[in-house]
Amino acid sequence: MANVWIGFNSADRQRYRWRTGVMMLALAGVIVAAGLTVREPGRWWWLGGFGVFFMATGFSMINWIYGRVLLSATGVEFRTFVSKRSIPWSEVASVEKRQRVLRSGIWWDLRVVRVRGRSLTIPGTLTNRMMDAELEQKLSAIQERRSRAPDC
Repeated sequence: MANVWIGFNSADRQRYRWRTGVMMLALAGVIVAAGLTVREPGRWWWLGGFGVFFMATGFSMINWIYGRVLLSATGVEFRTFVSKRSIPWSEVASVEKRQRVLRSGIWWDLRVVRVRGRSLTIPGTLTNRMMDAELEQKLSAIQERRSRAPDC
């Protein structure tokens, strides 16, 4: 069996890259404006703390955009900028589609539920499209690969 990659396509990756860039510019503008208008002696600690928080959030979003999952005969391998984690199919209890309702709308993604431990969100599966055929295709590819695994 050939290995299968799960991740964002180039159009989705570009769209989320633009959203992240606009959000980071807006947050940087807020931090600069607050730094220029607030006249407290301890303001730099607050602004530095918010700056570090927003940079960590931005890096997390970029990590999410470019992260991918490799489905192989032995298991699931998560690859991001900062980590590489492999989970054998014997540790995967199920793969589920999760729905989150936020102010910005309804978002769906896929999660690997492990037998022991916490579940992991699969990078490259976030969408806000109601009936996203690509998300369903990714879910069926994962479930098919899991059903073919010899040690499940």
